[in-house]
This record gives sequence, C-alpha cells and structure tokens, in this order.
Amino acid sequence: MSARHRALHWLRTLAGKPVGRDRPSADAADLVAFRCNICGAACRVAPALLSRETPSCITCGSTVRMRAIVHLLACELFGRSMALPDLPHRPDLIGIGLSDSPAYAVPLAKKLGYTNTYFHTEPRLDIAAVPERRAAEADFIIASDVFEHVAPPVARAFSNARRLLKPGGVLIFSVPFSLAADTVEHFPALHDYRLIDAGGSWRLENRTSDGREEVFTDLVFHGGPGTTLEMRLFSRAGLERAFTEAGFARMRIADEACPEHGIVWPEPWSVPMVAYAP
Repeated sequence: MSARHRALHWLRTLAGKPVGRDRPSADAADLVAFRCNICGAACRVAPALLSRETPSCITCGSTVRMRAIVHLLACELFGRSMALPDLPHRPDLIGIGLSDSPAYAVPLAKKLGYTNTYFHTEPRLDIAAVPERRAAEADFIIASDVFEHVAPPVARAFSNARRLLKPGGVLIFSVPFSLAADTVEHFPALHDYRLIDAGGSWRLENRTSDGREEVFTDLVFHGGPGTTLEMRLFSRAGLERAFTEAGFARMRIADEACPEHGIVWPEPWSVPMVAYAP
C-alpha cells in the first residue's frame, strides 16, 4: 500500500467509515474540521495530517500544498478564497498548468480557460524552451513543485514563465526551499547526461560542454527512484533573486493560513509564492 493510500485509509477511519477489524480509535474533540476547496468535501482530520505533502481530504486526497495553490489562485483572480465548485465560469481567463495534479486540474479546466501541460506528452510545454509565439498568452500560470526538476540553467524557466504571462498576470508557484543564503545546484555543469540504473543503484553520467566526464551518485528522486530527478535545492533568498532577475514586477511569500480550507504553514520553508508580471 502506498503512503497516499495509507493516509487515506487512516482519514476514512477518522471519518467513521469501516476499514477493517484493526480500525484505530480517534477522539473527535482533537480533530480539525475544514472544507476541501478542491472537491468541496467536509473533512475532519488529526492536526498532524495538515502537512505539506500528506493527503488530508477523505474524498480527493488533497494535501495542504494542493489546497493552497487553489486558495491563492482564487484570491488572485477573484479577490477571495473559494472552493473550486464555487468558482464562476470564466473561460476568458486563460491559464497554463505545468504538470498539475489532476485533482484540481480537471475541475479547473471546466471553470476557466485553463490547460494543463506536460513535458513528455501532449499538450506539451517545456518551460525552459517556450516559443516566442506564446508570449503574453496567459492570465495565470501554476507551477507547483516543478522548477526544482528543470535542467540548468533554471533562470530560463523563470524568464519564460514571465514571458508567457500577460501584463499583470500571476504565477502561482511552489518548490521545496531552504532558508540558506543560496540555492544549491546538484549538477551545475549539466550538459549531455543520462541516468543509469545499476541494479537499483542509480547514477547520473554527464559530459560537460567542455568535454569533462562527471559521475554523480546519491541522487534524489521525487515520486520514486528513476522518476523525477531533483536538480537543485532552492533557497528562499535565491528564489527572490530569480524572480527579480526574470523581470517580475514583484513577488510575495504566500504563507498565510486559511483554516476553513485546511491550509496551515507551521514552518517557514517550502511555502507557496506568488509572482506578478509587470
């Protein structure tokens, strides 16, 4: 059973749905109530489940990060937090998702002029190589935990996101980040590379632009070995510089809580951000 399914199993137990003879007990007085702003379900969960990547909606399995993305989008577009089922039908608002979760991508596409895009399949969009013809195309972009996987130099992705936006458009953004002074690039000279599975021990072999051979082990994957490789660990200060250098008018750290939708940020790292096109 995956971590997501284990979490949903526990959530349904708390909600009083039968899950088997080993069903644990929970004190209802200790549970936190909220309405999921993705599927609209009424939820009651243990406070410990309200963390960035732990599924905490009994119906759609949304996490705090996913609900925060929807909360920020609604606030930026409509001036207040709303659940997706309550959004007005506005196909004139054009949006681009970068490999967004289907949990919110599917209902968003029914409400707004939104298209979820992918790096490896249609509809394709490589944020590091955006055609000029797509400039000023979108009112909003959602990039949730994507930019840490973009091959260097990642500055191209920030610049292209800004170019894709119409004047005054918004980028709803998240990545894991630290509070260190600088972003740490794991493979700063990445050029001609391949991932190799040596019996479950993965390594990256790279030939730099000047012909040097590099081998990296102890790789970090998101979503399981061999899937999505972490290229860097951003820092908050590094992100602030990257948005400025890409030409965004301003950005903000969007760490506000929204308890009614089960959104809390007890730690100051890896919280969402919003960047604004000039």
